[in-house]
Amino acid sequence: MFRWGGVTALGVTLGYIAVLLANARHFYTDDTESQYTGLWVYFGRAFRDGNFPLLAPDQWMSGNYTNEEAGLFNPPQLLIDLIAPSVPNLAVYATIVKLIFAIIAGLGVYRVCLAYGGRVQWAAVAGVAFPFTGFFLFFDEASWFTAMTGTAWMIHAWASSVRYVRGQGGPIPVFVYLYLAISVQYVFPAVEAALVLVAVVVGEMVMSRAGLFTPLARIVRAGFKNTAEATAELGEWWRTPGKAIARLTAVAVFAGMAGLLTFLPSMLSAKVSWRGTSQINNDQFLTVPWSESLNASLPSTMPAFNSWWGYVQPLPMVYIAWFLIPALAFVDWSKARAHWKELSSIALFSGMVLMWTAGPGTIGPLRWPARVLPMLALGLLVLVCVLLGRFGTTRDLRTRGIAATVLILLLLARTFSADPRDIVWHLLSAIVVAGLGAGVVWLSRNRGLAAGALLAIVAMFPIAYFQVWSVQPTPMSWNLPANREDAKDKFPKFDSGTTIQLGDRGQLQNADKSLDGAYGSLVWGNYAKDLEKNYVNGYTPNGHFYFGEMLCMKWDGSSACPPGSPDPYQRLFLPEATTGRTLADLMLIDRVVLQRTQYPEAGTLPAPDGWHFVDVPGHEKYIWVLERDGGAISTVNGRVADAHGVTATSLEETGMSSRVRVSSESGGKVVFARLGWPGYRVTLNGKTIPFTTVAKVFVAVNIPAGTDKAELEVTWRPPGWKIGLASAAVGLLGLGSLQWLYIRSRRDDEDQQPDAPSPEPDRELVDSLS
Repeated sequence: MFRWGGVTALGVTLGYIAVLLANARHFYTDDTESQYTGLWVYFGRAFRDGNFPLLAPDQWMSGNYTNEEAGLFNPPQLLIDLIAPSVPNLAVYATIVKLIFAIIAGLGVYRVCLAYGGRVQWAAVAGVAFPFTGFFLFFDEASWFTAMTGTAWMIHAWASSVRYVRGQGGPIPVFVYLYLAISVQYVFPAVEAALVLVAVVVGEMVMSRAGLFTPLARIVRAGFKNTAEATAELGEWWRTPGKAIARLTAVAVFAGMAGLLTFLPSMLSAKVSWRGTSQINNDQFLTVPWSESLNASLPSTMPAFNSWWGYVQPLPMVYIAWFLIPALAFVDWSKARAHWKELSSIALFSGMVLMWTAGPGTIGPLRWPARVLPMLALGLLVLVCVLLGRFGTTRDLRTRGIAATVLILLLLARTFSADPRDIVWHLLSAIVVAGLGAGVVWLSRNRGLAAGALLAIVAMFPIAYFQVWSVQPTPMSWNLPANREDAKDKFPKFDSGTTIQLGDRGQLQNADKSLDGAYGSLVWGNYAKDLEKNYVNGYTPNGHFYFGEMLCMKWDGSSACPPGSPDPYQRLFLPEATTGRTLADLMLIDRVVLQRTQYPEAGTLPAPDGWHFVDVPGHEKYIWVLERDGGAISTVNGRVADAHGVTATSLEETGMSSRVRVSSESGGKVVFARLGWPGYRVTLNGKTIPFTTVAKVFVAVNIPAGTDKAELEVTWRPPGWKIGLASAAVGLLGLGSLQWLYIRSRRDDEDQQPDAPSPEPDRELVDSLS
């Protein structure tokens, strides 16, 4: 078992090398370069300074990190953050980190296959194949890092859940893997883990020897009379698999309680965020027709559905594995049917995610159903490889060869229908799949199953290379600089203070996307965090709705208002209605960077009152820069932005609190340069008082008349944090009780374990593959 586990890890590593030969930046693409690595550097620097920044109020776009995909309570993620500032090349670091998680994911698939009785050879094939399935390779691994890590932990939770319910393992691994999947702070793995647990529970109930549904049906048919025999059967079911299923359900609930703090703050903040909708609709964007979802074995496949790139996709999103569909011809289905109950949970999970891929397009915070294509790949890989390991056969080889050929022709027809322009590539792809399949069958018959499995694995490497190489340049890359030191040397040497950039990334040309181009002067996404600069701009999928509307700020840090309305530059220097102060003043902005293509004449016109344009030698092509006449104001008086009828003096300032000395004879208002996220609490001399917001954006406090040198404290905590901590404590206590029950049952009475052991491969099946 360990030997083939090593083969799995080695196979994933070699596959990564093949991908890197095709594109050295493949794993440093899109959201990885623009969102995640910037967070790693920022948090790593904060941790080294002794800080844990749940809230950074001067990072207006992305500073509420309980709302971001930061993995605040995920220990492996915190370790990644801690190391990040010491690695100069973020592309190299991201690739190494992702290789580790790809190996974790592959070994997880390997464990799931073994849990269902698969042979080690085909389990290794499935484990190596999964990281190179289409959507996972081109999106989760290349871009959406939290989807990748959450999936890796979730797969191990699946394997440990099966082992736990069958008495082969304890509750702690299930709890730990579920918690890690939840706490990456990305909702999809948490929901997918719940579906896995439902599938495992239902599958184990179906497989239970004593049965649950039979005694229940007898009770119902008897009209709840004379049910002693059925009740006895029900009791027997509870004493064996029923109790194990109940304990699995309990450990899942306890893990969810421990992870509640991960999502509770964002749930309670949804009303003011961009994701504050609970609607369900089907907009057809990234919804995948079932016929495309199952077109899984031609490496050249380019599916047809709506996405950013139109209808026919430029990436093989639905590809799973070259052998997956043709291999169905080499399963002894008569044998497999006799054991269908043992595999019912895999089939149920695959069916649920297959239905999800086709829509609805949005279910509250869950959007873009194509994101669950890796789950379909996971379910089908496990199902097919377990079938091949337990019931694979080459008897009636001629008939099975014809069946495999028919399946390949059907794949070719479906792929051609979706993308008829590349018929030559599709034909070559079909020929390659047929040849590889014939090679695996020949090796398995003449050199043993291990040789055939190794060929199936080795064939994945050139396929991965070809798929990545053929879509260069990738349509997803921002091409942000990877070397932080080079980028910092090239970037303007601004003084400290808070900077806002007004520009539109959509105006960049391909020639601008380099360190010698726009990236030497402008920031997008979380690139400012790579540079260790303090910018308002940042990457956020969950931004503050009203702040975004105020300056027309977008998820990537761009700013562009609808035609006919004041542009962001105008808005920044317009007086706010109730205070008379400009937004730049209320935000305590020290510096404004203007993208020249968006504001070509700004520097030739007079600067706003109290500001002046400054020269930035070597960067004149891309930016205008404004600074305040009197120097920076962001550190003059804490985060006090305006005080009407009040004298307010900052006493102490942290990211999560402002302590101010206030006096007011006739009453007044203090406005803070803080976004009005839920979670604030305000006290005056220790007594809680209400607060409000200005323009639905800035935290403001009304000071009563007669206040004299009182201490005003504005404190933010993640909303629901007390509930989250209490829930986590209960979850840990529950885990402790389950572990105690597990140890006691093993020590005192082995018979109390579930009597549904893991199914063994059918040893009576004698064919040439054995």
